[in-house]
Amino acid sequence: MQSYNEELEARQRHRLHLQQSIRQAAERGEMSLVFQPKLSLSTHRVIGAEALLRWHHPTLGPVSPVEFIPLAEASGDILSIGEWVLDEAMRHIAVWREKRLLDDAFHIAVNVAARQLARHDFADKLLARLKEHGIPPYFLSLEITESGILSDMHNARAQLARLAQVNIAVAIDDFGTGHSSLAYIKTLPFSTLKIDRAFVMDLEHKEVDRHLALAITQLAHAVGCDVVAEGIETKAQADYLRSIGCEAAQGYHYARPLPADEFYDWCTRWQALPPMNNALES
Repeated sequence: MQSYNEELEARQRHRLHLQQSIRQAAERGEMSLVFQPKLSLSTHRVIGAEALLRWHHPTLGPVSPVEFIPLAEASGDILSIGEWVLDEAMRHIAVWREKRLLDDAFHIAVNVAARQLARHDFADKLLARLKEHGIPPYFLSLEITESGILSDMHNARAQLARLAQVNIAVAIDDFGTGHSSLAYIKTLPFSTLKIDRAFVMDLEHKEVDRHLALAITQLAHAVGCDVVAEGIETKAQADYLRSIGCEAAQGYHYARPLPADEFYDWCTRWQALPPMNNALES
């Protein structure tokens, strides 16, 4: 016998409302990108940023990506949203190139969903978009989760190989938190492993987390990849990651994800600082 559950029904209504609202939300101007800087741990130089999607619902206000991204992936709306994200990221790249913010070592990373990577024409369409925007491929990089790769390994290999031919860097996001398979590490053309914040947040207090971060870093270097750590919140975390050879980092210790104009201003100010004065911006 089932009893009426008002809270459960409210959650289901909320979920349905979001599923209906997310369709064409980008076209209605409800979505935007923010950019979290990535820095070299050895030089403190800004080397790029990760573009992150935000949704501001007209009546509900900000909706967490943790809530709306799975809904978009399940419904298939992630395909149109993903195309909008790529175009918007490229638009900003083009503007920042004109302002001379981006040099050849600077790239903007965009997250790619499993459904996007599963398309057999994904790489070709991405390259066509870059050409339309007049952007050299190396200014863009992709971040892909392990689940996105493992859902169709054969096609993932073909798409990533096509992108690797034109020097588009690919990072494995949230490494070690999903259904990890070391098989893809030796067969897929990626250039970066990202240490998830789950392995970073307790570095100062838990020896096991320090060992795991070291193991991921050594594994990445063994297969010719560099390492980016995310979720850096303290100088001690950054210092330890630097000491084990992690190349780059992002997190609130440096900057929160910033709207495009604020990101440009932040980069301009950061470049004017002495290299070791990063604590001033934390």
